[in-house]
Amino acid sequence: MIRLFFNPKKESYFALKKILGFFPDNISYYEEALLHKSSNIRGIYRNNERLEFLGDAILDAVIADIVFKKFKNQNEGFLTNTRSKIVKRETLDRISGNLGLNKLVISSPHIHTQKNHIFGNALEAFIGAVYLDQGYQRTYRFIERRIVSAYINIDTLAEKEVNFKSKLLEWCQKHRVQMDFQLLESYTDKENNPTFQSQVLLNGLIAGAGTGYSKKESHQQAAYLALSKIDSSKRFIQEVLSVNKKEADRESSEIIDSESAII
Repeated sequence: MIRLFFNPKKESYFALKKILGFFPDNISYYEEALLHKSSNIRGIYRNNERLEFLGDAILDAVIADIVFKKFKNQNEGFLTNTRSKIVKRETLDRISGNLGLNKLVISSPHIHTQKNHIFGNALEAFIGAVYLDQGYQRTYRFIERRIVSAYINIDTLAEKEVNFKSKLLEWCQKHRVQMDFQLLESYTDKENNPTFQSQVLLNGLIAGAGTGYSKKESHQQAAYLALSKIDSSKRFIQEVLSVNKKEADRESSEIIDSESAII
């Protein structure tokens, strides 16, 4: 502790302790977690994307475990929807602000933070940093105590209905994308419950597949996975939208050929 007062980064250590509840061992993990790719500090080309990838997986696992233990008699669809409400970008953005991470993130001033979910992504990267610095059990406790217990009412959130299919339809209408759901299979599980698996196609491209105890439930899960893919993969969006461009080019070519034939 005495040595910490003479450390040139002591302010950072105390700022992190306020968020974590303990002093970090390796502060470099947290520094990287708070470094958005739009920043370029003195020629240092690193950012928090790798830690975001790691933290996203850990957060999903911890929240799945918390929800699984809390709702002992609920089915998979309910558990999946409840977890998705907790880890959605808007929720993570808000919690990042509650924790004070938004004041520590380093990014270009020209970046629209709300649109890009910089703060929510930084929270995931921060979780990845905690994991590398302290291990899984302490990361679990950090998520459970400093995030879930402090800022999330799971019971209220679980009761709130989120229509992922409607949200996906809104996105498709905005971008003029064709949305189709296909039933892949239906079967009976070990407890004799009818189970359905469906997939959603965007302009003919597979965007997500979901399983549920009704077609509606399987559609909701597939739509949720499609929205997650849209949120995380610019490449997938480009592939979906390129179908529109190819179709427009084809129609334009047909019109030109038709006019040429008339002449």
